[in-house]
Amino acid sequence: MLCQAAGMAAPVSAPIRIGIGGWTYAPWRGGVFYPPKLRQADELGHACSVLTGLEIEGTYHRLATPASYAKWAAAAPDDFVFSVKASRFCTNRRVLADAGEGIATFLDSGLTELGPKLGPILWQFMATKQFDPDDFGAFLRLLPATHKGVKLRHAIEPRHESFRDPAFIAMARAAGVAIVFADAKFPQFADLTGDFAYARLQAAQADVETGYPAAELDHWATVARGWAAGETPAGLAYVDPAPAPSMPRETFLFFINGAKERAPAAAQALIERVGRA
Repeated sequence: MLCQAAGMAAPVSAPIRIGIGGWTYAPWRGGVFYPPKLRQADELGHACSVLTGLEIEGTYHRLATPASYAKWAAAAPDDFVFSVKASRFCTNRRVLADAGEGIATFLDSGLTELGPKLGPILWQFMATKQFDPDDFGAFLRLLPATHKGVKLRHAIEPRHESFRDPAFIAMARAAGVAIVFADAKFPQFADLTGDFAYARLQAAQADVETGYPAAELDHWATVARGWAAGETPAGLAYVDPAPAPSMPRETFLFFINGAKERAPAAAQALIERVGRA
């Protein structure tokens, strides 16, 4: 049996956060995910007690308020982390360099009320948005490292094939932002460019109780553990063949869309495989 040599440091691994997008969805009620007769007001608390992360998606369509962010933070355990989807008015525009006012408005809407429970901000781009190096570089320079004394982390989700360009990977890496990995429908970017990893899994199947077959969940558990340990997992769709710098990366993995009714079961099955953060 192998054992750790005396004085040898244990392998370092960052937390793995696993969850779903949003928490208000009628098909999750009545015993599917939420216990029967659970009040809707208590659904967030239940989700936070079972999962290890949540992606706040409603903020993509409309700004939340400081009171809402504070209420969400109060409903979650101390070690829980939310990611926040940025307003579409910041990213769905012809000239990204002009997004400064929209970004400031979004950041001032109260997300810092989450405090230490604030995870990455997700900046998602439409599938029609193509890579313009100058304009996209200007957008990245608009993303601040802190806001009101709270550290900010940024994840960007391009959805157009033109972003599969080594210049884009280098740009994201220089800015320290993570590129979202999505497993369905859109081009994949597995390149690690920030100090955390962010995946949105969207290929759940309605006829599979856990959304994904067991073998696929095993695969994603291996990938998540690899990211958390600082590895560059093999078999994913990379743009830059050079491996990313090795460092433990806090890992965020959310089950989004696909057969949405299966998302909570998929998240719980993956948590069972990797353990709680």
